Amino acid sequence: MRPLFIVALALAVPSASQAACCYFSAKNTDILQPAQKVFITWDPAEKLETFTVQPKFEGNALDFGMVIPTPTQPKLNEMPRDFFKHLAIYTIMKGRQFPQSKLLYLGRNRFTGREMLQRAAANGKASEKSDERAERPKVIVLEAGIVGSLDYKIISAERADDLYQWLKENKYTYAGDEATLNHYVQKKWLFTVMKIDTMQMKRNKDGSFDGEVTPTRFQFASDKLVYPLKITQISVREKTEALFYVQAPFKVDLQGDMTYQYTWVPMLQGAIGCSGGIPGGGQAWLDGFKGQIPPLMARANQLNFRFIAGQRPQPNNKGHIPTTMEWARKLTKNDVAVLTGKAPYTETVPDVDEGFTAADMNDAQRAEAIRKVIQARLTKAQQSRPIGFLVRHAPLDDVRNLQQLAGHLSESSFITKFRKIFARDEMNDDLLIVPARYNGSEDSSEYEEMLPSSPP
Repeated sequence: MRPLFIVALALAVPSASQAACCYFSAKNTDILQPAQKVFITWDPAEKLETFTVQPKFEGNALDFGMVIPTPTQPKLNEMPRDFFKHLAIYTIMKGRQFPQSKLLYLGRNRFTGREMLQRAAANGKASEKSDERAERPKVIVLEAGIVGSLDYKIISAERADDLYQWLKENKYTYAGDEATLNHYVQKKWLFTVMKIDTMQMKRNKDGSFDGEVTPTRFQFASDKLVYPLKITQISVREKTEALFYVQAPFKVDLQGDMTYQYTWVPMLQGAIGCSGGIPGGGQAWLDGFKGQIPPLMARANQLNFRFIAGQRPQPNNKGHIPTTMEWARKLTKNDVAVLTGKAPYTETVPDVDEGFTAADMNDAQRAEAIRKVIQARLTKAQQSRPIGFLVRHAPLDDVRNLQQLAGHLSESSFITKFRKIFARDEMNDDLLIVPARYNGSEDSSEYEEMLPSSPP
């Protein structure tokens, strides 16, 4: 797996490392793989795009650099070092939980709180709802500076061979070819080159270096929401995995056969029958989209994309894997307030046994009175949350550190988090990110709660 920009090394091209994490999220390799992540904000009215990347490298080079193309001159800013960890914590999926009593049937046949509520509902006690070239330098350095711990230059060139030579003369041993550079030169894009000092990284026992660099935000004008994907192609052998967080006024998707709908629609269909209905407007999307579902799934069948509930998608006969939705929500005032601790990170399941112990149940008369109190608490919880409490878990310090996202996430913006594993032949051009529509139908459904058909 490699980040979505070309890495240019003086001695060796590094490979991005993987690491497991202990958080409950849409995929449990989410938090500690910053090399495969990007946070993008898009303002279509101002035609202004920002993206934040944090490379993670391993390799033998004493110093190396990276080349990042953008359609216009970017403004660079340092971001919080754990920015992507905070995003991962913020977008941990929620699950439904019901209060349970450990005391209610102590010494009898014991039922969980949920089973008790279901029995009560069955008895009717509760309800469940549900210039000319000769006059100009071959390569122009438009800006030079330092962002975080990284030296950078923003350059322009009119010919790919001139740019290639400049990189070589300035000891950016570019790992790619002139043809890929020419792809961007012909589009008159600019290039940000950044030197990375591996002495700031951890040295492994074999002498190689391992570490992450400062997350850097690039802000630039652009006619379209675009991400430089093609430049990555030459640095991957077979595939690269990318996790996108996109903030825009609307939910977003990838174009054509890269759409997430091939997995999103059948996942929603697999959740039909959920208590209280499919959350997040999923049922409304299925209802409004139902006329287009047959041709969508027919195309999925042609592509040999097979959805199996509860499993991650597998590659088809060409090695292509469909895009998967990981989290999606239009942020409310309350969602933004979570960042500053003014709103709770998670709902709390009531402790219906609070104030009582197992020893209290030894006295038959007292035990009977306690059971009535516990049963009343269970009934109250059922009435207030007939389909359970939305719960997620993260260490308290990590929740407090979400304040570092304040100012980066905006009320009324839509955050779309999706994962795409790009095969090499899917990287022949840059990536256009578009509004989430399919044949004219707009998808504004949200996804923050695990469904019965959700993958691990």
